[in-house]
Amino acid sequence: MTDPPITQLLRRYGEGDQEAFRQLLPAVYEELHGIALKKVGPQSGQTLSPTVLVHEAYLKLFSAGNPIRLEDRPHFLAVAARAMRHVLVDQARARTAQKRGGNQPFVTLNTSAHGHEAKSEEVLRLDRALEELATKDPVLFQIVELRFFGGLQQSEIAEIIGKSERTVKREWAVARAWLARELRADEAGPR
Repeated sequence: MTDPPITQLLRRYGEGDQEAFRQLLPAVYEELHGIALKKVGPQSGQTLSPTVLVHEAYLKLFSAGNPIRLEDRPHFLAVAARAMRHVLVDQARARTAQKRGGNQPFVTLNTSAHGHEAKSEEVLRLDRALEELATKDPVLFQIVELRFFGGLQQSEIAEIIGKSERTVKREWAVARAWLARELRADEAGPR
């Protein structure tokens, strides 16, 4: 017998079914791992492995002990994207705190940490820009988070936010241009 679709597992979990919770990670693991690989692959400069990022994000989502309501696969991926973003930002903050003399030793679960402070700064700059975008235009922020951190296609994003795929494509271009401008300005220094 094959596993139920992800949407059914998510709904059962939201109703408190712990067996659905047990089946959920294997059902979505490859998809989440693929997304994580794009964020922390060998060229990303991150010290987390994709496997660790998936596990940390999954723990962030499900460790509170209370079932969370997730409607379907796209909604789950949107929530997972946010969790992955938070894991990456938390790691970047820890690395820059250590670089600036934090007295707690920084330990990674991946032993390939070698001079990625610049990447940590980039993650933090991106996070600051995203937080500003969230206050200026929550829809653009959601599109960026779903596309960049969640790896969702424009059609999936359109379904989640209730807009046409054409609108999502146009707003994705606007958001990318806005972020590029903000990141250049942030890199140049205070305005």
